[in-house]
Amino acid sequence: MPSAPRLTLRPYAPADAAAVLSLVNADRLPGQPVATPEMLREALAGRSPTDGDRWAELDPPATHVAAGPDGTVLGVVSWARRPEDATGLILWLHCREDPRAADALVGTALAALGPRPVEAFRLATALTRGVEALPRAHREATHAALGRAGFQGGPRWRYLLVDLPAPDLPRAARVRTVPEPGDSHARRLEVRQGAAAAEAEAVIGLPVEGVGALWWIGVRQPSRRRGIGRSLLGSALDVLGAHGARQAFLYVETNTVRGGEDDRTAATALYRSAGFREVDTLHSYTRAAPPPGCQLPLPSRAAASVATS
Repeated sequence: MPSAPRLTLRPYAPADAAAVLSLVNADRLPGQPVATPEMLREALAGRSPTDGDRWAELDPPATHVAAGPDGTVLGVVSWARRPEDATGLILWLHCREDPRAADALVGTALAALGPRPVEAFRLATALTRGVEALPRAHREATHAALGRAGFQGGPRWRYLLVDLPAPDLPRAARVRTVPEPGDSHARRLEVRQGAAAAEAEAVIGLPVEGVGALWWIGVRQPSRRRGIGRSLLGSALDVLGAHGARQAFLYVETNTVRGGEDDRTAATALYRSAGFREVDTLHSYTRAAPPPGCQLPLPSRAAASVATS
């Protein structure tokens, strides 16, 4: 049988922008905005409105594309090193879930990072609104390529989405909406009585392309089990709808201790009862540094089909 055409891995060039944006947007989750040239420039520079302090700990990222024999860009990967602990990071990767391209891109990043521990899909990028890990169900080929390269991974977040309005939810009394310090695109909702501390709070992100975000919601311990969280959720979705949102998304942590202070079981049940549906679970990955004299495997298809220039 004829061999598969070879892929060429080369550094990203400005002329690749349109092709790379097409790859990014092919992987866009429901509720996420279309990636723009400005968002791509921020990602290439190693900046993000979410996890910005963690991005500041990294060396400037490197970005390579995988091109076919005719020069068509078939995939892209970006990686960086964190000097503080000598860890490498695969930051983002897109390839229309072509297994051969996924293998090639993962292998290229690992070869460049060298024999060190490597994390993959740990930080939110400027290309999304807070997507901090790999959507496992939507990105099967990338998940499989990471496994072939020796990564171990697991879920960190659930990504949930709801259509608006949500008329069946109650609305909170004594709720006020105030600006969120340091974020002109967010608002804080507070349920309080007089000058006392807030009984419950929520932070929302104003809509982008008709989709708002529920970044955080919490109820103080003495005020729990009184329906305040449910009514505050209704008020928060109302505010998003008033700003033009037709949908809203949120993230729920998965790696929490059941029965502990960070237990999200009740919160997840609340969101599901309010009509939120799970779009995907978001996974992150780690690859240990190989012992001295031992090299962890690179994906076999990457070694067989990639010419690096």
